[in-house]
Amino acid sequence: MLKEIVIAIQAYLKANDFISKHRLWKWILIPGLAYMILFTIGLYFFWISADTAVSALFSGLDKWIHQQHSPAYSFAAIMVGIMARLIMMFFYFSLFKYLFLILGSPVFAYLSEKTECIIEGKEFVFNRQVYFHDIKRGIKLALRNFFWQTIITIFILLLSFIPLLGSIAPVIAALVECYYYGFSMLDYSCERHHLSPTESIHFIGQRRGLAIGNGLVFYLMHFIPFVGWVLAPSYALIAATISLYHQNIEV
Repeated sequence: MLKEIVIAIQAYLKANDFISKHRLWKWILIPGLAYMILFTIGLYFFWISADTAVSALFSGLDKWIHQQHSPAYSFAAIMVGIMARLIMMFFYFSLFKYLFLILGSPVFAYLSEKTECIIEGKEFVFNRQVYFHDIKRGIKLALRNFFWQTIITIFILLLSFIPLLGSIAPVIAALVECYYYGFSMLDYSCERHHLSPTESIHFIGQRRGLAIGNGLVFYLMHFIPFVGWVLAPSYALIAATISLYHQNIEV
């Protein structure tokens, strides 16, 4: 799996050269700017609401801990509060990610197919029927992944309230988040190779490293404010297409 993660990370470097060489910047900037604006607005309002929710949830516990006059209890409560906020932030990423995947599916389906045509040296021919089928499939899988990731995230959130186990909860949540985002990017290539949704789940599940590596770089790009937010979505898609190109896509 480590080798696959490395391949997925290297694909981002190849994606950068690919985008520059084939002048695909308009397909990067248009969805990227929309993503940045929505992400900035959503992040602001979610952080306020998440902080209020966690504070309300811990209000009774804080009062009890204060009565105990125990530094250890106070430290544990602070750590649990931090972990809970981190898990909720990952959950926000999840909600926002799936919303954008659904809204951006027309662009992603087009860009993924265009990328593979350029790699293979083929002329890109727009097929309306195939295009809308890809969009429909992308939305269905996004909803399916959202359901399962929500179930997993709720379990991890509950785990975060256990002081010792809670310390690893954000790491687990991050890996889950990376996997499901990378999964969505990789599935566009699986669809073009006529894999059914069930076959795609099986195929990507056997190559979890590619999905995790793709999602990992996508989220690391968010540490570069604004510029990283603009570039991240389309870079992730092109990198996913490149990383899967030499894979034997069959089940």
